[in-house]
Parts: sequence; C-alpha cells; structure tokens
Amino acid sequence: MSWFESWFDSPYYHILYQHRDEAEAEYFLDSLLNFLQPEAHASMLDLACGKGRHSVYLNEKGYSVTGIDLSEQSIEYCKQFENKDLSFFVHDMRKLFRVNAFNYVFNLFTSFGYFDKESENHAAMKNACMALRKGGVLVIDFLNPNYVSKHLIASEMVEIAGIQFNIARKIKDGYFYKNIHFSDASRIYDFTEKVQALTLKDFEKYILPNDMTIEHIFGDYHLNAFDSEKSPRLIVIAKKK
Repeated sequence: MSWFESWFDSPYYHILYQHRDEAEAEYFLDSLLNFLQPEAHASMLDLACGKGRHSVYLNEKGYSVTGIDLSEQSIEYCKQFENKDLSFFVHDMRKLFRVNAFNYVFNLFTSFGYFDKESENHAAMKNACMALRKGGVLVIDFLNPNYVSKHLIASEMVEIAGIQFNIARKIKDGYFYKNIHFSDASRIYDFTEKVQALTLKDFEKYILPNDMTIEHIFGDYHLNAFDSEKSPRLIVIAKKK
C-alpha cells in the first residue's frame, strides 16, 4: 500500500490538518472564479477532492461539481453533501474516470506528485486532460519547490486534540519528505508524506502532450505573476485545444 493510501484514510490525517485555513481556500477559489469567469452551471471536476471543501464551495456558487478521491473515508464523509449537482466517487486519478465530460478540472492544494513512477504522473495528467471538453480548462495548484526548499522547517511539534505530532522534514532525491511521529492510546504511530519537487518544466512535460496549451502561470493565491524563486505556489492554468 502506498503512503497516501494509508495516511489519507487515517483519522489522524484529518486531526492533524483540521485547522486548514478555510478563509484562504475560499479566497483562492473566489479569485480563480473571478479570473476564469465560468458560465452558469459549468461542470467541474475536483480531482483529489479530499473531504470535499472545495467541491462544496464551488457547488454553492452554482456549478455542477464532481469530486473524486482515493480515500474511502474522505468520500464517505463527502456523501452527506451530495445533491443533484454535487456528487462524489472513490477513484484513483491514475485510472481514467470520464472522457469529454467537464468544462473545468481542478487539482488544488498540492494534490499531485505523490507517485513513485514517472509513468504514473503522465497517466494521471492524461486522464485529467481527457476528462475535459474541447476548450475546457485545467487548473493545477502545486507548491513551488524552490520556495519550499528555502523555507523548509526541519522539525516542529504540533499539539492538536491532545496529541503531540512530532514533524520532521527533509529533501532527498527530488522529493520532499514529512515524517509524522506521535503516540495515542498507548500506541506509537509513524507516517511519512512524500511529494515530488515538481517544477514548471515538469508540468509542461505532463500537460502539453495532451492537446493542451498553458495559458497562465501564477505564483500565489492572489494570482500574482509566478517567480520561480519568490513565489510560494505554482499555479498552472491550461486549456484544451
């Protein structure tokens, strides 16, 4: 089992990240929608949707949204929000989901680069592009590896819900590693997150062969221009020919 299959389905994953900045997420989505200007009732795919916070928000804005994620626990949680224009499915992005079905595909908050093989990255991106209709738009929101490398916090302790999470970070062989060590109910746990340090050139390599053009590149959630050294994010907006 891959690290993300076990960790994302763990209740401790949701405990550790329960305080993610909802206001920041909503601000980013509002900025994106204002920039993209989707038509009313546009169809959207939230690729690696997690517990559905982006899917639900986009649906509240009037769009038809489908969220998919590998985590069965996350999708089970998401099911409570379903309606005629919002649905969720357990699905692995490395496998084809739907073809020519969506006006927009969103892959947000560093939900890529988890795989061990280059072929898996290519497959996941090909599937995302195939899901788009002609003229459809792909939005990839990823970390900027140069920025993260410079601002990496090697170790810290975070206490949440009475649990002390000891977190250690490092960069090795082109991956960012985050080791999460803690104990609860007399048991000791160790999980490791592993994300590739993918650059803009890497994403060009994955996106462009799929009948796509890259239209815009932003560097933060305010949609400022991308600076390879100073920008905290790498946000790529591509369009299907």
